[in-house]
Amino acid sequence: MLIRSISGLRGIAGEENGLSAEIVARYAASFARYNDFKGTVAIGYDGRLGGSRFYEIAIDALLTSGCDVLTLGMVPTPTVMMAAEVKPEVVGGIIITASHNPGEWNGMKFISQAGLFLDAEQNKVLWDIVDSGETQSVAPEEYGDVIDGKDFVEQHIQAVLDIPFVDRDKIAERNFRVVLDCVNASGSFIHPRLLHSLGVADVIELHCDGSGIFPHRPEPVPENLTSLKEAILREKADLGIVVDPDADRLVFIMENGEPFIEENTIVLATEHVLKHSQRGQTIVVNLSTTRAVEDISERYGAKVLRTPVGEINVAKKMIESNAIIGGEGSGGVILPMVHTGRDSLVGVALCLSALAEFDGPISKKREELPRYEIVKSKIELMSPIQVATVLSGIEQHFASRAVRINKEDGIRIDFERSWLHARASNTEPIIRIIAEAPMRGEAEELISEVQS
Repeated sequence: MLIRSISGLRGIAGEENGLSAEIVARYAASFARYNDFKGTVAIGYDGRLGGSRFYEIAIDALLTSGCDVLTLGMVPTPTVMMAAEVKPEVVGGIIITASHNPGEWNGMKFISQAGLFLDAEQNKVLWDIVDSGETQSVAPEEYGDVIDGKDFVEQHIQAVLDIPFVDRDKIAERNFRVVLDCVNASGSFIHPRLLHSLGVADVIELHCDGSGIFPHRPEPVPENLTSLKEAILREKADLGIVVDPDADRLVFIMENGEPFIEENTIVLATEHVLKHSQRGQTIVVNLSTTRAVEDISERYGAKVLRTPVGEINVAKKMIESNAIIGGEGSGGVILPMVHTGRDSLVGVALCLSALAEFDGPISKKREELPRYEIVKSKIELMSPIQVATVLSGIEQHFASRAVRINKEDGIRIDFERSWLHARASNTEPIIRIIAEAPMRGEAEELISEVQS
């Protein structure tokens, strides 16, 4: 099964009707046609097994379609996005990745010249080209050239180090001891280099060999991070840092082995940026992100705008509103002064700076942030046709108790003390359900009502 969505293309590699070499070549060639068979396309892969072959196949398809190719190698998705945004000769980008999906999955994300993922309208144009089969090879003398871009990771790291909200001296003074888990994927080399450059005293690399063999399920949620928890306690570390395979999402584990909670990544980064900025700033997050962002923003006279789930939706609203920071509660931080995409490197630098300024462990900092409990679940579907029926049933059930109902992305229902968001996944045949409330029991009750 192949899944096409605003998040790109994903499928199980080698499975019948899944992702194959032929499909990767066809989509890469179609992306060349999308860009009129000219300009430079930046390309990288997230490191998972088989990804390097798909990467090479995509490169060949682009070259024989007349495009030059900036080859970045095994790099985070944000590195490819940044290359597209800051290099004027680059007309777009492709990252071979299935994000947080298990190792048997792979896929392709497509990036515009602006350094943003293709939006729904742009994706439709690309899908139409793919489905039409209207690709073409050019004469050998018109083939594109390969441009070695492996040194671009240094430019990415330097851009993060240059963030004015990042204080490397204070980070160094704290003598942080950090356990790093990059699931042996694209963050394996760039993240240790960043941490050392930031002045982190001791970096303990847990799963950073770049082999592409995932040591656990790659989605950075607590149930998948038991080995990281054990390492933090064993090494008496100040915190643990974990990223997903394409390193756009960032999650922390506290010094006591407990999760910092991925929603708090964007809260901590936002607080730090607003603390060092003028009042009146704009923040953009999606409809599934914690309301703690509003609480923090109120303290600093900032306003929060919300969008449908999907990085492109947040990024476009950030550009439109000139937002200073934004992101998603899944651990994605966007700082436009570096580039307009989720970036775990940016999140690490901002959050370590915030912790360096704070006199105490990360668990104590967690207690100072607005306290909400968020619960996530899902409903598995037999068919996409079920989506409308399920969402309509949810609306009818809660309508009499709702303070506000938003239907921009599935359905979000706000109550006096809590909220509920149900929406169809962009990447799996499920409906995701998220509820947040001051007490976990309240959030669990909302989830239970939906599921029953």
